[in-house]
Amino acid sequence: MAWPALIVAGLLEIVWAFAMKESQGFTRPVPTAITLAGMAASFALLALSMKSLPLGTAYTVWTGIGAVGAFAVGILFLGETASTGRLIAAALITGGLILMKLSSPK
Repeated sequence: MAWPALIVAGLLEIVWAFAMKESQGFTRPVPTAITLAGMAASFALLALSMKSLPLGTAYTVWTGIGAVGAFAVGILFLGETASTGRLIAAALITGGLILMKLSSPK
């Protein structure tokens, strides 16, 4: 149960980060509400996953999913640059997440 909760928490981090960008400094009510709801749900699921996963594993995976996901959303929906260096950096983060999962206690 911890890993699915953690993955959903990471995906919600992407949602709230995108909504925060769209809120234009919290001046638009709907994206602001999505940001706050997404944050609350993401934190709640992260806390749930930390009941059985090590702190370092849970937090690293949560932030990594959010970082790589926000990076991808920026490229796909906001026209941000997909330079070679940025893509390599995202691949390294993803590799680190996979290694963290594989090396975590069962």
